[in-house]
Amino acid sequence: MRNERSLSGNRIKLLESGVAYFPALLEAIEAARHEVLLETYLFEQDVTGQRFMQALRAAALRGVRVRLMVDGFGARRFVDEAMAELVADGVEIFVYRREIRALSLGRNRLRRLHRKLAVVDGQIAFVGGINIIDDMDTPRHTPPRFDFAVRIEGPLVVRVQNAMIRLWRLMSWASFKRRPGLLRWVSPVRKRVGRMRAEFLVRDNLGHRRDIENAYLQAIQGARQEIVLANAYFFPGIQFRHALVEAALRGVKVTIILQGRIEYWFLHHATRVLYAGLIQAGISIVEYRKSFLHAKVAVVDDGWATVGSSNIDPFSLLLAREANVVIHDKAFAARLKRCLLRAIAEGGVEITAEQLQRQHFWQRGISWFAYGVVRMAMGLAGYTGRQSM
Repeated sequence: MRNERSLSGNRIKLLESGVAYFPALLEAIEAARHEVLLETYLFEQDVTGQRFMQALRAAALRGVRVRLMVDGFGARRFVDEAMAELVADGVEIFVYRREIRALSLGRNRLRRLHRKLAVVDGQIAFVGGINIIDDMDTPRHTPPRFDFAVRIEGPLVVRVQNAMIRLWRLMSWASFKRRPGLLRWVSPVRKRVGRMRAEFLVRDNLGHRRDIENAYLQAIQGARQEIVLANAYFFPGIQFRHALVEAALRGVKVTIILQGRIEYWFLHHATRVLYAGLIQAGISIVEYRKSFLHAKVAVVDDGWATVGSSNIDPFSLLLAREANVVIHDKAFAARLKRCLLRAIAEGGVEITAEQLQRQHFWQRGISWFAYGVVRMAMGLAGYTGRQSM
């Protein structure tokens, strides 16, 4: 299932949750000599956020060019309370769509910067679903959230850096703050450092509206043995659901790991309406309940894997700026699969058809009510077509 957009010669390391991701990214920032680029949806002022603020400040003060882009909604407290301190110390910060109308459901309000990317000195890149926020900063103080990122060296770093530069230039031009042509950037290192083949995909509202979704669909439609998909917010359109069902009907073992704890009430209950049809087709639905699942990953057969920021819901697939890496490597896919199977064993609860049948009428009513609200919200935002439910 290789794609012509994939590049070989990379070394890619899987990082499970913040316990692995934060030290790796901090080490890269602290060793930076020329440039640090960072994008995040959330930037909290907790212990983790303070550590990153200190690392970014120290890098800027020693002469490293530091550019941070945060989302105006997700990181609004950071923007209001902490951004000025970093700017004063030389960190360049851009706020993506800062102005938000509280009661608006229009597309502009919902188009957020949901990517989690970093590039240091044009040599090391990070891509994943992990925000700058403590793993333990979860509702009701549950165990650390379950999530993934990757550390990349090799030619693929160039594409990650180019995507970040393009967005920074676009935002600079659109805001009239600075002429993009005057900005300086570190030249990326294109040296091959490994043997892994991978591709970098983004979702935007310009030329890459469905790249991530199409990569998923191509992999699912080509699956022959097994699909293991873990996604925090799962509300796919009809084409995506049909692809999963068709895979199961042709004998592919399909396992979907979803959020078992309630974080966003409407989406959680709306997703449960989809369970019956998927289970009837032979798909295993597992709710992860040990902690909050924030992962957006998948493994198909024995050589295709993806890690990134994109959920399988209308927000990610139709509205937000997202970024995923697709890795064509058996060893990497096997490691990610082991992590997912361990999560099932340690905190997963499989949902059965019998359990659904035993639900009280009011439980089913709640789910259908939430389903209707989510569909109505999609309609108000103006999205239909192959994402229709």
